[in-house]
Amino acid sequence: MDEIIDGTVETVSSAVNETVVKQTSWILTWFQGLLTWNNFFKALTAFVFILIMWIVYRLLIRMVKRIPPEKTTAQRTALVCRAIKYVFYFCVAVYILSLFGVKLSAVWGAAGIAGVAVGFAAQTSVSNLISGLFVITEKSLKIGDAIIVNGVTGVVDAVNLLSVRVHTYDNQMVRIPNSSIISSNLVNNSYHSVRRLTIGVSVGYDTDMEKVLEVLKSAPELCPHVLKDPAPGVWFEGFAESGISITVAVWFDPATFVQAKNEIIIAIKKVLDEASIDIPFKTLDVRVLPEK
Repeated sequence: MDEIIDGTVETVSSAVNETVVKQTSWILTWFQGLLTWNNFFKALTAFVFILIMWIVYRLLIRMVKRIPPEKTTAQRTALVCRAIKYVFYFCVAVYILSLFGVKLSAVWGAAGIAGVAVGFAAQTSVSNLISGLFVITEKSLKIGDAIIVNGVTGVVDAVNLLSVRVHTYDNQMVRIPNSSIISSNLVNNSYHSVRRLTIGVSVGYDTDMEKVLEVLKSAPELCPHVLKDPAPGVWFEGFAESGISITVAVWFDPATFVQAKNEIIIAIKKVLDEASIDIPFKTLDVRVLPEK
């Protein structure tokens, strides 16, 4: 019995060794067939061609990035650089395929069929792509702008063909599809060089209305980040339940929104306190009836 088992093991082992030797000899033969002068010159030519293309690609990227900021925008520069990169990769891929004898006509045919299939399966992406072209050509936003879209408030980090990437003020990244920007209201708080901030104030009905106007007009003068031109404004809004409503409007640089808002609120409270003008607030009277 042991002799039979030993014989079987030896047979299997010799068969495995024979298979390994055949596979190894086939790989060596195939590898030796590649090591020819013809293949060497082909590889050298391909290397030189790709190197030249890479140098041209880097020079084009450097030229685009050196365009003065007044002649272009950051997102345009990024899009042009990305387009050059895709063209470079495409040319390299086509050249490598031609080295292996792949017919480009067959590739174009397969790409056309695949493109139709992908087009039906990716209608949303196509919509975002077309919308991205409108977003870029309209110039309604740029990198660094503070925008509001569908309840999302943040600063634009990138403007791509499919989406706009922003970071919120609590430092979360949000990707907004371009189709959403086109189909909804876009609020760009940084589009103009100055913004207006309105603060609502309420004073009691027994307050001298002319005096309170003069007092509130002095508040913007205490705020370093509030602009003098355009001039601040103060006006009455109407009669409310607990007092007279007044609006204080000031202009500021969008980059100083937080500072300007804090300063004007502090200044309004300060000038009203100094003038002994109270801001009315709702009160609740609680009466306890005696037990019968």
